This record gives sequence, C-alpha cells and structure tokens, in this order.
Amino acid sequence: MITRFLLSLALLLAGPAAQALTAEQARALALGETEARVAALAQQIATADAATAAFIQALADDAVKFKGDQLFLVREDKVTDPITGAPLALPEDAEDVVNNNLMRSELDNALAALQLASPDAKARATAVEALLKEPSPERLPIIERALARETDEAIRAQLQLAQAASLLSSEDAAQRLAAVKTLQSSRNPATQLLLNEQLRDEADPTVKLAIETALIDIKKALAWGERLGAIFTGISLGSILLLVALGLAITYGLMGVINMAHGELMMIGAYATWLVQGLFQKYLPAWFDAYLLAAIPVAFVTSALVGAALERSVIRFLYGRPLETLLATWGISLVLMQAVRSLFGAQNVSVENPSWMSGGLQLLPNLTLPWNRLFIVLFAVLVLAGMAWLIGRTRLGLFVRGVTQNRPIAACMGVNTARVDTYAFALGSGIAGLAGCALSQVGNVGPDLGQSYIVDAFMVVVLGGVGQLAGTVYAAMGLGVLTKLLEGWSGAVIAKIAVLVLIIIFIQKRPQGIFAMKGRSAES
Repeated sequence: MITRFLLSLALLLAGPAAQALTAEQARALALGETEARVAALAQQIATADAATAAFIQALADDAVKFKGDQLFLVREDKVTDPITGAPLALPEDAEDVVNNNLMRSELDNALAALQLASPDAKARATAVEALLKEPSPERLPIIERALARETDEAIRAQLQLAQAASLLSSEDAAQRLAAVKTLQSSRNPATQLLLNEQLRDEADPTVKLAIETALIDIKKALAWGERLGAIFTGISLGSILLLVALGLAITYGLMGVINMAHGELMMIGAYATWLVQGLFQKYLPAWFDAYLLAAIPVAFVTSALVGAALERSVIRFLYGRPLETLLATWGISLVLMQAVRSLFGAQNVSVENPSWMSGGLQLLPNLTLPWNRLFIVLFAVLVLAGMAWLIGRTRLGLFVRGVTQNRPIAACMGVNTARVDTYAFALGSGIAGLAGCALSQVGNVGPDLGQSYIVDAFMVVVLGGVGQLAGTVYAAMGLGVLTKLLEGWSGAVIAKIAVLVLIIIFIQKRPQGIFAMKGRSAES
C-alpha cells in the first residue's frame, strides 16, 4: 500500500493538471480510518492545488478540528472553513483530527513531494535536505522523478546524494556499494553519520570495507573544518576576553586599582542592552533590528556613569592601597548584584539577536561561522582601535598617561589629577559596559554574569603585562585559542586547569608579563 502511495506521489512531479480541493475530499483526508485516509491522500496528491497543499500542511501541523462532517481550520486563534476560507465559529465540543505515526509519515512524504515540485528553488532545496535526513528506499520513486525534471545543478547533486542515501538500505549489495561510493564524495557530517549507521548493520564484507574506506576519507576531509572551527571559536572567546579585559587595562593596568566590581559593570551594560531591547519591542517594533545600535552607546554611558560615581564616592580615597581597593570593590560588586536581583529578579533574562545577526557564514560542510560571533570579533577590533586612539592621540589620553607615569609632576603642570582619575575610571567602566552589551548577544543575561569572566580578565591583563594594550591583545587571543584547542583534546575542565597551570609557570618565569613596562615608571 505504501509503495502504491509513493508512486502516486511521484505522479505529481510529472505535472498533471491541478484540481481544486472539495469538501468531500477534505473529509476523506481528515476523517475515517488511517488506511482510507492514506488512500485518499495518495489520490489527491497527484493533482494537488495550492488549497490541497495548505490543507495537508494544516493536517501535519495538527491545526484541523471537526464536529460531525464539518471541518475547521484553526490557526493563530482564527477559525476558517478549509475549503472556502470563510470565518467560522468553533463549537466547544469540536474534536482534534488525530494523526498516528503512520499518517504523520505519509503526510511528511506528501509535503516533501509537493516541495520537490515547487517552482521555488529554495523550497526544493529544503525538501531535498529533509529527504537526506530521513532516507528510505520507499522514497526512491519521488527522488527519481525529481531528478528527471530538476535543472538546478546544486539541487541535482543533493538529489543524487539523497538517492544514494536511500539506496544504502537496499537488499542488493551492488546498489549499496554504488551508494557508498557516491556518498564518499560528499564529505559532510550528515554523510558520515549515515555511513556509520550503515556500518553497524552491514553484513557484506565488500560493502563493509568500502564504508570503512569512505569513512576514513571523509574524516580526513572534515579534519580541517574541525581545526578551523576550533581556532575560530578560540578567536571568538579571545575577542570576548579582550573586551572584558580592556576596561581592566585602564582601571588596573594604568591606575593600579584592583576593581573586583568590573564584572558587575559588565552586567550593568548587559542589562542596559536588555532594557533598550524591551523599549524597542514595545514602542518601535518596526525598528527592532536597529535596537543593538542604540544599545551600544546606552550600555557605555550607563556603565561609565556608575563607574564615575564609584570613583568619586569610594575609589578616590583608596589610590595606592591595593588591598583596600580589592576589599572595597568586592563589597561593591555584592551590592550591585543584589541591587540587580531586587530590580530585575534573580532569573536570567533573554536578549534576542537582531535578524541580521542570525544564522552564519558557511565556509565548509562542517564549518559555519555564526554572525553574532563574527560581530563580536569585529566589535572587539573597533573598540580596541578606538581605545588606542583615545589613549594615544587625544588630550585626555595624554593626561591619563601623564598622571599614570608621574602624578606629582602632572599636578605641578596644572593637570587636574582628580578629574583625570574620574574620566579614566569612567572610560574603563564604559568599556566594561560595551563588553556586557556584546556578551548579551551570545548568552543569557543574569546577576552573576560578571562572575564568569572577572578571573579570566585579570589573568589576561597580568599575562599581557600591566598597562600594555598590545600585551592584552596577545594574551586574550592566546588564552582563547589555547583554551578551545585544549578543550577539543581533553575536555573543558582539564583545559581550564591546564591553562591556569601554564599561566602560573609563565608568570614565574616572566613576572612582568609578555610586554614588560619600560621607562622610569617601571623602575620606581
């Protein structure tokens, strides 16, 4: 029966004239015994029109109800007649159309056949993708008919892979062997999975040897994708660490303040991003994709203002006393976390990616670079460039460097050192807010967000060399890539321990970090 049904599906691909769906045909598809419904589906699919296709999709989505002989299409709280589209009132005692596993399978087959006959190349490609995920010899008639009429070379290649995948379950060993050779050329993770599954069940030694050879070839081909994926993930992690550590490079590296509340300033930037998202969702839904562009300056200013307030009220009295700054800022971090819990709750909140950051760039069959990660890498580069320009090329940067190198002489030259301290601390805090904005695009935002990165950030600053921007960049990228490479080899926990041990050994040999500070400040 299933074979006859699939052959009927294949007739659709030959191009018969479409016929409009009638009420009687709709009832035959939705009501009665499963075998009768399958037979009705086989009869209708060969001459299906748009209304029939929509009704089959509704059946697959469990969006059809009935009372007696009357059918109701229910979508988004709207009830309509599936034939005429006229609005209907849904009776309270209306029942759901129930599809068992067999019926669901046949509906999926029907939808795949409809998509394979679609004039839209994207819809056909999606249908072939679905066939590749669930290959079956019974779908061969559909695939062969699609191959006979397909003109797009890329889709034809995918159809040939789907045909070979379906032939893997053939009873003929010669067909299985030919299928293995075809699949060997695809070299993608889905093919590797199919061949691994077939290897467990394969009895023919010749076919088994061919599968093993194909798997070795595919594994070699995929190895570069895995290596490049690990490196990109490491660069992405390094970019996050760089964003987090850049603020510390000022507050700790240049000003000597051990700011344990730095992570909470990141958290404030992340929550500011979440609030901007909420405002756009409520008041500017048509401009939602632009919310992140508005959130970036808001996150910077919010965290900078909080940082300036902390510096003026607490930190300014503790310069030159690192232990006291550590204890004071640790207490401030606890206060900030509890304040966020009181205002927004203890649960994490979700920040959505704009549509232009969804998806990714596929370079290899097993290597896709997510757009949100690519954005973070680019964002880190821009923030680094902006910070280097601000410190090296502006009047504020000159004052910050002068106060850092020799505070008494800078004061004698007329520099308002207290104001410069506030500006510098606010700048470091604002950059922490930018880090929080970026982090909101790759994970949930919660009161404990900063605690996950503060230790790594201090390790980056110390490893790179206190007060050295170039060292911060090298340390962040090195730690990110090394961590991800070690994770692929030994697991996340062992990788974390190994990285920490390597940092301790490095600091023992080179206490001043990768780039040692030069000049009089290094000698004093």
